[in-house]
Amino acid sequence: MKRRNYIVFLLMLIGVYARSQDTDFTLSKTIRGDIVDFSVDNLGNIYLLSSDNQLKKIGPKGDSLAVYNDVRRYGNIYSMDVTNPLKILLFYKEFGTIVMVDRFLSVVNTIDLRSLNIFQVKAVGLAYDNNVWIYDDLEAKLKRIRDDGSLVSATTDIRQFVDVVPDPVFIADQSGLVYLYDTAKGVYIFDHYGAFQKQLQFVAWKDFNVIDKSLLGRDENYFLRYQSGNPQVQQQPIPPAYLPSNKIIIMPNAVYVLKQGRLEIYAKTP
Repeated sequence: MKRRNYIVFLLMLIGVYARSQDTDFTLSKTIRGDIVDFSVDNLGNIYLLSSDNQLKKIGPKGDSLAVYNDVRRYGNIYSMDVTNPLKILLFYKEFGTIVMVDRFLSVVNTIDLRSLNIFQVKAVGLAYDNNVWIYDDLEAKLKRIRDDGSLVSATTDIRQFVDVVPDPVFIADQSGLVYLYDTAKGVYIFDHYGAFQKQLQFVAWKDFNVIDKSLLGRDENYFLRYQSGNPQVQQQPIPPAYLPSNKIIIMPNAVYVLKQGRLEIYAKTP
């Protein structure tokens, strides 16, 4: 039953992505404030990051649920992965530290990568088995580690089978594959065993994401979608109301648009 519901969710999300230029999405709510980044989980909770690294969790109805205030210990939050709302990853790239928080934004675990002699990690992401994927730039390897930092698996040196190694900003684990996205070199795809599959030359995509086996992103004027097995990248015009924007996230019943000083939420009209 869980698998069926997940598939339905994915189909809904991909469909909304393709139809998001329609007029049945209207501005329903605006959250104003110091917002430099945000994310949305599959329950509709919104995670707002301020310029001073305060992370605030807002419920689907706009109610404040939790605040993470440990803002000075590790520098700036580089990325957050809310794939699992019960195990959220906060990555502090400058300090080589991954902080895991629960649904109340309380710290439950910390991984100091430098203490593991891993000194240049470019991106992290939650793995299919709730372990953590990291890309070790010095060794040019994609690694899967446990919560205590111990190694589960690792690829061979990526330099052995690609001409140019990735400098990823994003890692996603979806439907048996792991995706590394480099804005300048494209998408590097591996299986769960670390075997390299292929590289796709999709560069300069903003708000890159992977849903099932569909790659999603945008440029300045169009939403972009690539589906495995289809050689063509589909394009849909971005509605003028969404522009200019710093970030756009599309969920089944809403589109979230970050602009200067505010987050606009466009809800699907019943």
